[in-house]
Amino acid sequence: MSFLALRSWGLSQSLWSEGENDAAHLLFSPAPVVERFLEYWESEKNETILDVGCGAGRDITFLLTQGRCRNAAWRATLLDRWRQALKRAELLLNDNHLVHGPGCHAEAFLPLTITEDGQLQLDGQCTTLQQASLPQPYYTLIVMIRFWHIAFLYTLPSRTAPGSFVVLSHFVHEPNTFMGTKFNEYSDYDSPPPSARIHKHDFEQLLRAWNATQSWHIVDHRIESIEDGRPCYDHFLEADTELHCWEVLSELLSGNLTDDILCDLGMPIMHHSVLYNCRVMIANRQIVHIRPKMWLANDGNYREMRWFTPWMRPSAVELHKLPPCISQVTQQKQVSFGDALIATNDTVLGVELCEELFTSASPHITQGLNGVEIFLNSSGSHHELRKLHRRVELIKEATLKSGGVYLYANQRGCDGDRLYYDGCALIAANGDIVAQGAQFALQEIEVVTATVDLEEVRAHRTSKSRGMQAAWTQSGQAGIPSGGPARVEVDITLSRTAVLGQAPTKAVEVHYSTPEQEIAQGPACWLWDYLRRSRTQGFLLPLSGGIDSCATAMIVFSMCRIVKEACDDGDAKVLADVRRIACSDDNWVPSSPQDIAHRIFVTCYLGTTNSSKETRKRAAKLAEVIGSYHYSFDIDSVVNAILGLFSLVTKHTPRFKVHGGSPAENLALQNIQARSRMVLSYLFAQLAPWIQGRNGGLLVLGSANVDESLRGYLTKYDNSSADLNPIGGISKTDLKRFIAYASNAFSMPILQEFLDAPPTAELEPITETYVQSDEADMGMTYDELSVFGRLRKVEKCGPYTMFQRLLPIWTPRLTPMQIADKIKLFFFEYARNRHKMTTLTPSYHAESYAPDDNRFDLRPFLYPSHFAFQFRKVYELAEKVSGSLTSVTRELYHELAIGTE
Repeated sequence: MSFLALRSWGLSQSLWSEGENDAAHLLFSPAPVVERFLEYWESEKNETILDVGCGAGRDITFLLTQGRCRNAAWRATLLDRWRQALKRAELLLNDNHLVHGPGCHAEAFLPLTITEDGQLQLDGQCTTLQQASLPQPYYTLIVMIRFWHIAFLYTLPSRTAPGSFVVLSHFVHEPNTFMGTKFNEYSDYDSPPPSARIHKHDFEQLLRAWNATQSWHIVDHRIESIEDGRPCYDHFLEADTELHCWEVLSELLSGNLTDDILCDLGMPIMHHSVLYNCRVMIANRQIVHIRPKMWLANDGNYREMRWFTPWMRPSAVELHKLPPCISQVTQQKQVSFGDALIATNDTVLGVELCEELFTSASPHITQGLNGVEIFLNSSGSHHELRKLHRRVELIKEATLKSGGVYLYANQRGCDGDRLYYDGCALIAANGDIVAQGAQFALQEIEVVTATVDLEEVRAHRTSKSRGMQAAWTQSGQAGIPSGGPARVEVDITLSRTAVLGQAPTKAVEVHYSTPEQEIAQGPACWLWDYLRRSRTQGFLLPLSGGIDSCATAMIVFSMCRIVKEACDDGDAKVLADVRRIACSDDNWVPSSPQDIAHRIFVTCYLGTTNSSKETRKRAAKLAEVIGSYHYSFDIDSVVNAILGLFSLVTKHTPRFKVHGGSPAENLALQNIQARSRMVLSYLFAQLAPWIQGRNGGLLVLGSANVDESLRGYLTKYDNSSADLNPIGGISKTDLKRFIAYASNAFSMPILQEFLDAPPTAELEPITETYVQSDEADMGMTYDELSVFGRLRKVEKCGPYTMFQRLLPIWTPRLTPMQIADKIKLFFFEYARNRHKMTTLTPSYHAESYAPDDNRFDLRPFLYPSHFAFQFRKVYELAEKVSGSLTSVTRELYHELAIGTE
């Protein structure tokens, strides 16, 4: 998509000057290009604005609200071809008191149609923009967001005066041939008619044509992909979501994009008052078939049944009435809807949607027996460490026994939430992978292609047993109608005559990243997507000198490495993004990952009297080698001020336990240090860009790992509370391996010092006889915590079953009673600290046993922490295994009985 802002020569030759933006208090954001434009447009005069393609009115509402904040009187005319959009825009403007009146207001809402030659149909009359009856003869600002015809763009100067601005935001088209693609989740793909499509060279021609009548110059020009697509979640329940999908689909069908090509698109569709998750098959400007999803993902992070109903009628097909916006384009009134196959002139295709691949009775089994040769799977499968192996094996298995070609396209990128979709588009043929896309990358679109021979599929299916099963299935004996599922005939030929000497694509060895490489790339790409879409200027990380904050810092540095590589590869989109984030000029090209880090990454060492020289030194060394903008200071004055206030009010002064204080005093003194660090981190995050002479603010990063969250070994609202936590779903064990990997892969020997240092919170005074240790405080090792976490979540074990599982694994290293003690301590601390998960910082989802309270691990946060009945059963079994009832066991029974009472 291109953002092009131009100004007519006459009033001023200066570029936009920076100024304060009196932000309006709106519950939505405008298009980023409009927001960016207004940051520089300082006009406080009486302006006239023409919004061409106003949609629901968000952009113009934002503009007029900003004008009202400047005490200006801006008047706006809204044009759109959808009357329903104009009504929504009028309602939104009216809610903000921006319809009519003396100040900023919208003065007209006009429906129009633009023909391919740039003519207008306004109020039933065919006219030109120059001759159209609009409220104003000229406009000082024209805004056009998304697609409009190139021919119409040439007419814009006819309604502008010297000093006017035009802000364009358009898709840029380049020809592509593809077989399987994967898109970044945020991308939005609608299309104008072919003659109206805008290409990169069109902007140069457009400017030359405009200069023939007036002198124009570009004040800002950016090429970027559109960013207003979002994962919908509960927006699926809104009628607008389906409506806009149909509108975008009508745009796709109005041009030649689908000529001689079969496309598989996804959208929600209401059929007979039931909402389904559907794939829409289109070809040759027609909708071919709508296939609703039959098996919905409703485990872990997925909640499809919250929004959709599964299609529970295998092989059943009905007719679906199409909306008017589709009928006007395709001349179709209705289309088949249900579980059917697509039969072209040369093959048969079947659709399998995401979760259906992972189910026991996957549709590809019966589809293959009913003659399907090409399977299509458009998936939304998120990243977890070590998960790709399972996905690949299922795809290979789908075509290994019965043959076939499997096209698997997966989303790639941050979905606006805790998940990162890890792409890796695949093409499989007869059990072999013949093409594989990248698992982690910054590119919005990747095209994966392969040449396959369908005759090889047919040859693969010549076994007699397979033939008998297929015949039996098609005879109606397997609960499927006689003759198999319905086939929708499509007059299209997908294959082409073989070229002599061109062999089918050979099988490739699947590339699997190690868990350490996955940590280096997945969270890094997730952070980049979040950073560039949040319109912030970088990250701030409290760097403690420990391994957790070190791992977070290395993930940010890995992000800088990936961004640098993309810039070196000529990715103009990534280069434009990093320039915008770093507030750098258009000539800056990053010279190294450290160059990027120094501009967008701030680290702080917030020490106290309890901090050691070693951690302070390690933090400074790490900041130096990765290039972050580093601060190192003590916060004792803040801590002492808070304690002084407490002592003044209560006449009591708390003490650490090493100084004779109680456990309550000791814990409170530790927590006030930790919570002060959070407050100071946000202060520096807000003001660090200002100190550096930049606008905006920074995102605060947290560094609590999945094991500490599970155990509750963190302070509520300390540095575990942040905007994002890239390691919140990763175990301590994996983080150590990642640091060891990064030490070699990134050539940073300083990381070995972090691996050698014992983990400590450094919140208590160090004496000759006492040094605080994380594992000593927790009463268990990080390796043991990882085992507890997997058994609890993945294996679904309670205390009793967990003891049974661990007994043969941990003996004779530990006695049965020691195992029982550790299990009791784990569940006690887990239950006692479960409330902390309700405020856990949004973390990158990477582990199958993550305790994320938001959606993945739904548990009570008020627990009976003694688990009296369960623990009693555990100790009974431990006693039975041990062979005797010890005095310790009797005391435990007594304790459990008290807990029950």
